[in-house]
Amino acid sequence: MTLEGKVALVTGSSQGIGQGIVLKLAQAGADVVINYRSHPEGAEETLEKVQAIGGKCYLAECPHSRGRTIQADLGNLEMVRELISESIAHFGKLDILVNNAGIEKHAPFWEVTEADYDTVLNVNLKGVFFATQAFVQHLVATQRPGKIINISSVHEDLPFPNFAAYCVSKGGMKMLTRNLAVELGPLGITINNVAPGAIETPINTKLLNDPDKLNALLNNIPLARLGQPQDVASLVAFLASSEADYITGSTFVVDGGLLWNYQEQ
Repeated sequence: MTLEGKVALVTGSSQGIGQGIVLKLAQAGADVVINYRSHPEGAEETLEKVQAIGGKCYLAECPHSRGRTIQADLGNLEMVRELISESIAHFGKLDILVNNAGIEKHAPFWEVTEADYDTVLNVNLKGVFFATQAFVQHLVATQRPGKIINISSVHEDLPFPNFAAYCVSKGGMKMLTRNLAVELGPLGITINNVAPGAIETPINTKLLNDPDKLNALLNNIPLARLGQPQDVASLVAFLASSEADYITGSTFVVDGGLLWNYQEQ
């Protein structure tokens, strides 16, 4: 499997799953755009790891570095469009879009504020919608096929009490993926969801330091461990490659069996 000659943008890739995806795509030969919102140090760390992988840029328009960091808040439509255009301007094109950036807000449903609802939906769904739109416009203008991979969640299907807005956003992503598979298929553009379960990332530090909650979660996972970013990244790399050209409109669950064994504690 190779991604040589391809350019990929991974949103929210300064740490965690996003960083793992960037590194996996770079290892497969792609040039990468590393997007961050508020952690430039994480983006620079990711870029250093990309450069350490070695290899060369396969594009005549590309500078020596195979990576580029770009700051953008996916909840801001103007910044979303600038992210796509700046990525294209830097590398000359985009072939792969990974919609990874996402946030969640914890609150009982009856206490959710409009501001928190808007924050979650703007990043997790509106940002995905319009980043994908700008990417597709680029592909149509250049008459090329492309790959879109959304990082969804098991909570596009599985209820998650006290995270109603997050679940709504991921359910919307699932339907958007199905709809765009039909619309974009004739253009040679595929779109799929990868739905992680419990992955060991910095966002889960509090859980990792709470033995009771961690053990309760592990008891719900048949494989008896948390996932690692590379567990998700390997599937993303496959879906971004030509080996997945006949796959579109699907969700691929990466959860160690959690979805079929989950019981709310």
